[in-house]
Amino acid sequence: MPPSRLFRSTAAAAAAATAALALLLSGCSSGTTEPGGSGPASPGRSTEAGSGRPASDGAPLAPLPTAVPAALRPYYDQKLSWHDCGVAGFQCATMKAPLDYAHPSAATDLKLAVARKKATGPGQRLGSLLVNPGGPGGSAIDYLQQYAPQPAAVRARYDMVAMDPRGVARSAPVECLTDRQMDRFTQTDTTPDDSAEVGKLATAYRDFAKGCEEHSGKILPHVSTIEAARDMDILRAVLGDRKLTYVGASYGTFLGATYAGLFPSRSGRLVLDGAMDPSLDSRTINLDQTAGFNTAFTAFAADCVKKPDCPLGHKNPQDAGRQLSALFAKLDAHPVETGQDRKLTESLATTGVIAAMYDQGAWPLLRQSLAQAENGNGRGLLALSDSYYERDPSGHYANQMYANAAVNCLDLPPSFTGPDQVRAALPAFRKASPVFGANFAWSALNCAYWPVKATGTVHRIEAKGADPIVVVGTTRDPATPYTWAKGLAAQLSSATLLTYVGDGHTAYGRGSDCIDTAINTFLLEGTPPAKNTRCT
Repeated sequence: MPPSRLFRSTAAAAAAATAALALLLSGCSSGTTEPGGSGPASPGRSTEAGSGRPASDGAPLAPLPTAVPAALRPYYDQKLSWHDCGVAGFQCATMKAPLDYAHPSAATDLKLAVARKKATGPGQRLGSLLVNPGGPGGSAIDYLQQYAPQPAAVRARYDMVAMDPRGVARSAPVECLTDRQMDRFTQTDTTPDDSAEVGKLATAYRDFAKGCEEHSGKILPHVSTIEAARDMDILRAVLGDRKLTYVGASYGTFLGATYAGLFPSRSGRLVLDGAMDPSLDSRTINLDQTAGFNTAFTAFAADCVKKPDCPLGHKNPQDAGRQLSALFAKLDAHPVETGQDRKLTESLATTGVIAAMYDQGAWPLLRQSLAQAENGNGRGLLALSDSYYERDPSGHYANQMYANAAVNCLDLPPSFTGPDQVRAALPAFRKASPVFGANFAWSALNCAYWPVKATGTVHRIEAKGADPIVVVGTTRDPATPYTWAKGLAAQLSSATLLTYVGDGHTAYGRGSDCIDTAINTFLLEGTPPAKNTRCT
């Protein structure tokens, strides 16, 4: 089942799709572990039309005092011990951070993993550039070592740095289920047809939450985005930088904007690509994502029906959507073989389709996989689903999905508190997307059973006094709809909105010379793009 509010960078998603293609062509159907992370979001109305809902009228995020509290000074004064990572050119270290910022204690300190690749020139070193690929739950270190898109000119002038956020990958990772339990969880029906299936779905969410509490109860109350942003300020200090330079994608934009709100005087050149809007509540976020993925599917379908190999017919996107819904219904009744001990269920097929929506480069693979499924072979869609869930060929899951739920359920109150609220909201979700709406409505029930009460609230981020910030939005972005980029840019007092007119999730490093030149110039010279710049 796709978890709600999963936001991954395109680089990670595209890499996952490429891995799925390689596996498909080799006759294997397992996924691969990929960095980054954000996953299926939901489809619905056009992202450019706007959601028609007001932004939060609450107080903006308040900055923290500029002086470092005495209790935190040992963390800011620590020295990192760098060593070779085993990956060419990269060094690794471990940074200490307090588990609880309100009650720091060496006895409960977290050990956070950090990696860097030092600037080699030519040109004067500009400092450190921290990157985060999103998620929440994506490994920033994996992303840096394998997929970070920054070009040679930027890498030459900056030490490229990544830190796995608390609860993620190498940094005190949240753990919840065994791999076999996770296999069963991903196959749970998220379009229940009767009260018995609703009960099974609720039980799956309860069991997931219970597993997280049993295995990671100590850290669960302390994986919020605000705490992760405070960790970033410690890292900035121990790296010796007066201000933070940062490129964040997807959820990484929320992390970066939160940093700017908490530490505006230490906020340097920030790039927030595929932006999230902190002024929205969780239900609105899920509805907007539903709209975003519907927009992405419509673009895919419009392209597909023109292709001779399109398995969804050759009429129009609406008819293609009906054919895809019919395939899902068929799989709900009769899952198909995949060549291994897991059959392709409706839930896994839906996740596979959504995984391919992040980048149009995956569309040919999706056409092939849908055609296979129509003919009783679920291998291709299962490979896409596995890549999305970060399930490797041995059947082991990375911790991204566990960290994703832990952060999301702590950052905002749940979208729904029980099945009756989901039932009442189904018409709105189905209107947003006839194909995916019900799936995403029921998937948004996950935080209802979370063992830790949310500590975050809906708020605006103004970051008054911060240096210029570049917010990047893609007009047909499925996971972080364009309206969110406009919303965040309007809140941040020093932001400039840079628009990519096109498909896919995020824009930097995806082939637009206009986007890349604007961002590289900003990182190297500090000059943001002109107001209202639009790129293709």
